[in-house]
Amino acid sequence: MTRPTRRRFLRDATLGGGALALPWLPAWAQPVSAGLATPLQTVSGTDIALTVAHRMMTIDGKPSHAIGINGTVPGPLIRLKQGQNVRLAVTNTLDEDTSIHWHGLLLPFQMDGVPGISFPGIPARTTFTYDFPVIQAGTYWYHSHSGLQEQMGHYGPIVIDPEGADPVQADREHVIVLSDHSPLHPHAIFRRLKLQGGYFNYQKQTFAGLLAGRDQPLKERLMWGGMRMDPTDVSDVTGATYSYLVNGHGPADNWTALFAPGERVRLRIVNASAMTNFNVRIPGLTLTVVQADGQNVKPVAVDELQIAVAETYDVLVGPATPQAYTLVAEAWDRSGMARATLAPRPGMVAPVPALRTRPLATMKDMGMGAMAGMSGVDHAAPAACPPEHAAMGHCTPAGDTGMAGMKHGMRDFANAPELPKTPVVQTVAPMPVDRTGEPPQGLADAGHRVLVYRDLVALDRNPDLRAPSRQLRIHLTGNMERYMWAFDGVKLNAVVAPIPFRQGERVRVTLVNDTMMAHPIHLHGHFFELVTGHGDHAPRKHTINVAPGGTATFDLTADAPGDWAFHCHLLYHMHAGMMQVVTVRPDGEAGAGA
Repeated sequence: MTRPTRRRFLRDATLGGGALALPWLPAWAQPVSAGLATPLQTVSGTDIALTVAHRMMTIDGKPSHAIGINGTVPGPLIRLKQGQNVRLAVTNTLDEDTSIHWHGLLLPFQMDGVPGISFPGIPARTTFTYDFPVIQAGTYWYHSHSGLQEQMGHYGPIVIDPEGADPVQADREHVIVLSDHSPLHPHAIFRRLKLQGGYFNYQKQTFAGLLAGRDQPLKERLMWGGMRMDPTDVSDVTGATYSYLVNGHGPADNWTALFAPGERVRLRIVNASAMTNFNVRIPGLTLTVVQADGQNVKPVAVDELQIAVAETYDVLVGPATPQAYTLVAEAWDRSGMARATLAPRPGMVAPVPALRTRPLATMKDMGMGAMAGMSGVDHAAPAACPPEHAAMGHCTPAGDTGMAGMKHGMRDFANAPELPKTPVVQTVAPMPVDRTGEPPQGLADAGHRVLVYRDLVALDRNPDLRAPSRQLRIHLTGNMERYMWAFDGVKLNAVVAPIPFRQGERVRVTLVNDTMMAHPIHLHGHFFELVTGHGDHAPRKHTINVAPGGTATFDLTADAPGDWAFHCHLLYHMHAGMMQVVTVRPDGEAGAGA
């Protein structure tokens, strides 16, 4: 006779689609895993062992090489409690250095896990123990900061339960880790991008698309060609090589999460992909956003949201009927999707919507936001159009007409004299505008409610209400033709000095995106408040996706002394140079801010 165990009892309690509740367990520990394609392995406690190793994984029936943690991709769910201390012993079985960065966690900088900045890394066949207090609650994740290992599966989710009552009440929850995976080695992907920036873009405009009316009219195409830009260039790495995953499973695997009709189900969504922003929706269900980047927000009901690389969103759904629902995570360029199912019992499926038409870049995406929507504007100009006016988009140099003339303005430095004239500054946005109140690229005509950053309002009052004592403006720059990316035109390997802050100072930072691609920008060791008009309840985040040709502004309290990474979280952009170091020092110490 098999000896009964707690694990077996929990499993048996939910087989057959039942929704047996066990009142002595908290909501997150209720039995929810029965019938899932593969439940996430979970580790918890004060001493946790993690092993990084090569492994094979199967995606939609096809084997693929990966790097996993404790034998799984994603790595195990690390479940912690606010107020505890944790020791995480990471053993590296690879033949190269590795590391783990605890994305979004506030901790001593020596434990942040970025080789060359906060610690040396974890050499091959050694163990390093991270030891830090857990001072926050929410949904976070972890990943390698060594080479391009993150792309190969070296990532996993973190959930930290609050010390007191959780303001988000749910009957059960599921962790949803979104990612992208390619059979190509990440260095092979990077080599192809260096050879041709649009190597993986298989959705370019065609003559057939022109005839069918799906693509831009010929006149607009000629304008884009004159500017040597491609309006279909939304994502560098696409479904041409990627499979899009939910908890390590491809669309055909149909990873399934169970619910009972009438329950409030919390979905903790993590974007652990290397290069893919996902548009997430569940046809037939409203998504009530209750947390962003681990921070509680006032509930906001939407039909769809875009989750940028490295962001997390917690949403509540309330399926009332015993039917299946499809969770759709469509790649931002519509070249593929991750897919899962919410169902009251295993084996159920719901219709999977077709991929929508891929987005095309617009005038705003070129940094001409102040001109967007202006009708009847005469772009013709007299022969004596001053160069500085052309750079601002107010007129067109002689011999050019229409948008084609903007090729001069987009490549002129009159609007950004602080930028060096380097190959990493291919374009400068002539008229960038704050786009945090707009739906993300390609979702303006979705036909339903789409989350925008200005919808987010902090549930609690911000901890620091001081006005900023200084302002900092940082340009996001790039050269798609040579696949070079940087801050202020300077790649990480060419940076002379870090970005300095005085400990405790309050700084307003404005990010200006001079490129035609969105960039999710992440600052380690800190949260910042988005300047979106919500006063002392500004949403607090650790990652902000800056729209192409747009700006985003946040207020930062530099309260964590040490050296911190600051970078675009598109992995190959970071690898190509879009990363710098932020130093936080007490007054009077070398490296303190101005």
